[in-house]
Amino acid sequence: MTELLRPDDRAVLRAGLRALRQAGLPVAFAGEVSASRLRLVEFSGTRTTGLHNLEVHPGTGLGGRVVVQGRPAGVTDYGSARTITHDYDRPVLAEGLSSILAVPIQAGGRCRAVLYGALRQPLAFGDRMWDQLIAAGRRISHEFAVRDEVDSRLALAGSLASVRPVEPASAATLEELRSVHSELRAIAGALADPALQDRVYAAAQRLADLGGHPGTAAPAVKLSARETDVLAQVALGCTNAEVADRLSLSRETVKAYLQSAMRKLDARTRHEAVVRARREMLLP
Repeated sequence: MTELLRPDDRAVLRAGLRALRQAGLPVAFAGEVSASRLRLVEFSGTRTTGLHNLEVHPGTGLGGRVVVQGRPAGVTDYGSARTITHDYDRPVLAEGLSSILAVPIQAGGRCRAVLYGALRQPLAFGDRMWDQLIAAGRRISHEFAVRDEVDSRLALAGSLASVRPVEPASAATLEELRSVHSELRAIAGALADPALQDRVYAAAQRLADLGGHPGTAAPAVKLSARETDVLAQVALGCTNAEVADRLSLSRETVKAYLQSAMRKLDARTRHEAVVRARREMLLP
């Protein structure tokens, strides 16, 4: 089966830079952290290429300091700042940068990236700009955390798929499979990234396919993504209120999706809808 690849994390950094430019910050850039080394990879508003792919070592410069300390920092006049080392003066000053803020992007218990905002004048950043940069950093951190959770769930889904027994799965294995399937659909429904959402839904379908048998015909019933999301939670025994909470929907919306799914499945009860959905390989 084709491997489902994690979408490029740099797209998340680019989205953060666009938001900062729209907020009025003239220069913004970001770097990824690997093995404690920071490499600058995304830029907005720069005029030269001196900073492109620049490697920043731990503790050096403003970015390296932020990586080590794990908290935001800034300088008003980069060229004369005494709170940082000046290992990278040549590319920074060639770009004409003076006031610079740097915010660490924390996820999974470590610094994963650094987000910068800069001005070409030695002006103090106001509270509004600080707040916007920190808020952008938090959004990126949250997105990384979500992607990490998705990867964890997909790894578990993959392990379940790769050890499919010849004989019917044990009750405990089947319940775990159904629980992971339900959780994946709940995560997918909350994602804003279409590529990542498709990836998670595809993984959830792989688990649903495990409930079928070789040669089983394609499902005769077509449910929408949200109808399947709701039914997957119902299959675990969740009430409408619990489904609403898990999927961040209103109870009325959950009820509407459930009733629509029941009509399509020609089911009179929630339990019957789940049974028929499993028979159609829409649920594991």
